[in-house]
Amino acid sequence: MVTATVEIPTHQDVLNFVGAPRKMLIGGKWLDAASGKTFPTYNPATGEVLAHVAEGNSIDVDKAVTAARKAFESGPWHTLTASERGRLIWKLADLLESHLEEFAQLESLDNGKPIGVARAADVPLAIDHFRYMAGWATKIEGNTIPLSVPYTPGVRYHAYTLREPVGVVGQIIPWNFPLLMSAWKLGPALAAGCTIVLKPAEQTPLSALRLGELICEAGFPDGVVNIVPGYGETAGAALAAHPDVDKVAFTGSTEVGKLILRAAAGNLKKVSLELGGKSPNIVCSDADVEASIPGVSSAIFFNQGQCCCAGSRLFVEKGIFDKVVAGVVEDAKKIKVGPGMDLATQMGPLVSDEQQRRVLGYLESGFSEGAKAVVGGRKLGNKGYFVEPTVLVDTTQKMKIMQEEIFGPVLAVCKAKNFDHDLEIANNTIYGLTGAVYTKSEKKLKRAQAEFHCGNLYLNRKCTGALVGAHPFGGFNMSGTDSKAGGRDYLLLFLQAKTVSRKI
Repeated sequence: MVTATVEIPTHQDVLNFVGAPRKMLIGGKWLDAASGKTFPTYNPATGEVLAHVAEGNSIDVDKAVTAARKAFESGPWHTLTASERGRLIWKLADLLESHLEEFAQLESLDNGKPIGVARAADVPLAIDHFRYMAGWATKIEGNTIPLSVPYTPGVRYHAYTLREPVGVVGQIIPWNFPLLMSAWKLGPALAAGCTIVLKPAEQTPLSALRLGELICEAGFPDGVVNIVPGYGETAGAALAAHPDVDKVAFTGSTEVGKLILRAAAGNLKKVSLELGGKSPNIVCSDADVEASIPGVSSAIFFNQGQCCCAGSRLFVEKGIFDKVVAGVVEDAKKIKVGPGMDLATQMGPLVSDEQQRRVLGYLESGFSEGAKAVVGGRKLGNKGYFVEPTVLVDTTQKMKIMQEEIFGPVLAVCKAKNFDHDLEIANNTIYGLTGAVYTKSEKKLKRAQAEFHCGNLYLNRKCTGALVGAHPFGGFNMSGTDSKAGGRDYLLLFLQAKTVSRKI
């Protein structure tokens, strides 16, 4: 049953914001959709309509791309110095900090996440990321290159590289961390000097639109940031395929990432994909079991399991299997489930009716293939999109619940023979995002570093670690492309190198 009981009053600014139809930001103006259509967003805790939002389509996307192109090529944005760009990004962070409670509540209502998580993590991390990237704006540098040409002895050249913004960037973000994903995408692109068309997830567009108001208030030139809400099949597809977009940065499912890649091929635009995962946790027989259990639990139940890096697979060596499973089950039973706006809530609802049905479908699949729920396994409550924290045992590697991303609070547990077996089954996946190993053995830790095939490996700590600032985050294989989000390497994805050479 839903257990949380201390719901807080909704901030008046939030009530005002959701009380009026929300428009899209194009060229510094708030506009209705060209079609005149709107779509509803829902409170996941109740299933009730929360707000109505302009439904963008290809016409709106084209207007936004045109505005972004104008701002990039002939507007004041391209004449600003790096320090001026950095100051604007920092000012945006300051404005966001001054509205922290408002954004935390908006995020909780729109996404369903606990208000305590939004206050402590989502909004502060977004603020921190903007400030981190603001500092990078003045540190974009090229290189000087000593040239020695054998067939022109004695001739000297002066050669160097310039780092230039890639141009107009289309950014498509998911619904699990709406504000934070906006910051992760906007921060490096703005620091690099790009202009942007942002398409937030149709399930959770509100914090991005409110952020757009702060972007205008901060003084960013018109057209630098454009925000077009709408559905993936229309607005998202149009943005990915638009011939005047120079780069697409996408975070979401692997299935949609493949579609984005194909759509972007028309003009060979650059594409960065941060995709799904099926992340394993390994608990070895020599691990500190008491320390590993909370890490394993947090890795799957945080954010209702709606994390690409969620530790949805657990491999435990046979000697400690029962103890570890019992500990995680006990943690799951203690989790207080309820509306995000309830202070007592530790785990909120899933984001939508569709996502709830998806997770329940995976549970049914697991049960039909022989898996057993030792805790949870069911829909929770009569309203809202709640699913019980769930731990499944009697699993096999061929089950869908062991191979496919569920994106919910469902942990599939498997008994391992030894560390060799741990690594074998951990790597038995099309993904390669994150992984965790709990052991006191330095030899095993070194083997994990060498043999565990994932983009982010966490040793004796939980595998949900996407603290993207200076911390690079991203995966291998079907978990994504290019450099990981965070740090200098990710910033470079929004830049292109020009080589200049002259005879002297």
